[in-house]
Amino acid sequence: MINNVFDGLYPEKVWAFFDKICQIPRPSKHEEKIVQWLLEFAADHNLKARKDKIGNVVICKPATPGMEDKNAVVLQSHVDMVGEKNNDKKHDFFKDPIVPVRDGGWIKADGTTLGADDGIGMAAQLALLVAEDIPHPALECLFTVDEETGLTGAFNLEEGFFEGRTLINLDSEDEGELFIGCAGGIDTLASFKPVYDQVPAGYTAIEVEVTGLKGGHSGDDIHKGLGNANKILVRYLYQMAKEYGFRVASIQGGNLRNAIAREARAVGVVPSKYKEEARVVLNMLVHDVEQELRYTDPGVKLKLGSTDLPERVFSSGFQKQLLNALYACPHGVMGWSKTIDGLVETSTNLASVKMQDGDILVTTSQRSSVESARDDIANMVSSVFELAGAHVEHSDGYPGWEPDMESPVLDVAVSTYQQLFGQKPEVKAIHAGLECGLFLQKYPDMDMISIGPTIKGAHSPDERLDIETVRKFWDHLLLILKSQ
Repeated sequence: MINNVFDGLYPEKVWAFFDKICQIPRPSKHEEKIVQWLLEFAADHNLKARKDKIGNVVICKPATPGMEDKNAVVLQSHVDMVGEKNNDKKHDFFKDPIVPVRDGGWIKADGTTLGADDGIGMAAQLALLVAEDIPHPALECLFTVDEETGLTGAFNLEEGFFEGRTLINLDSEDEGELFIGCAGGIDTLASFKPVYDQVPAGYTAIEVEVTGLKGGHSGDDIHKGLGNANKILVRYLYQMAKEYGFRVASIQGGNLRNAIAREARAVGVVPSKYKEEARVVLNMLVHDVEQELRYTDPGVKLKLGSTDLPERVFSSGFQKQLLNALYACPHGVMGWSKTIDGLVETSTNLASVKMQDGDILVTTSQRSSVESARDDIANMVSSVFELAGAHVEHSDGYPGWEPDMESPVLDVAVSTYQQLFGQKPEVKAIHAGLECGLFLQKYPDMDMISIGPTIKGAHSPDERLDIETVRKFWDHLLLILKSQ
């Protein structure tokens, strides 16, 4: 039975499937349960389905009467979700269902990411697969795995897995905007081998935390001037080390490669005679950061407290290398598009700093719609960490999707939107990685667009889905299919 959170919402079947999807744990790289459920769904509804070796699923539905002569359309979404929660929230993304709540005109989750990215796209596909009164050409509903942490499903999509050459990606997050291009990306990973000293005599242990930031998507939100917890934390550590002999014992910040760091913390020691200065420096930084972020990320908080004396601290030489590298590492917009106004061309994100298995692992991600610019900023980040003595590796990277203003499906999408809502949609490219770039690499003749309802705060516990735009997204999708 549908969750009462969704009572009275249209389209009912879409919301019912979204409710079911919320109940199935599906963090990236652990999508076995949702994949199995999709296969069972297909069997229950006598629909042809297949799974490839990596775990992607395609479910096929024949054309409705009168549309048999139309070309097949591929509808595509990804099955995984980003698992982020507030610190005070107890939630196991491998076992616990997402708990949706209604907040005015929005659906969000109770202290966690909602998974509307891309659960709502999946729900629309499933609603179409069971519909008996909606005209459409033959449908191939493609569900890919591990989009969020490496586009693994799209990278490993088997040749000939589907036949259609018109594809509608259902993973965009701004209703009324049609996306026809995206950025390519690459990750730059730096690994440090820490060198330690004993804690000097006469030192006091303190812990500093950065919290309260919005976080957000490292592509969609990189231009918004949001705070990066890693960068803010390092500002404090750098000044304290330089002026008062602060020694770091541990540092941790951020979580996912494609999310702007929301929280960060460090433990260290300071000469006892400078304990008050540690508070003064923090208060001054609080003032500066609050002013800098007052319009974009006003919830920022910095907290300083006492803690137990650590067993050891970084050596002064290693600490200097680490803090210099983290301070120097660029973060944010590096260049704007020369062809589409307001589109970020190139950016980089200092995503996370983690102490793991005796190493310090720093994860960054670079994006650009220009492949050479993507590689240039990745090399810039790499050089910073190599100068600090880190071992640096790059991921394989993924291609962008070059816009095609003469796309046939784009023409249909623009005209049908205007027919439904009396205004033209915006035609845009997105500074984020969509799987479309990889589909185009495998199928160069593929004609594609990307659409979706409005989602705000994706990849953070602030994620929320605009209820009214789900209706508009659904009505538009149906008319696109009918008009093929």
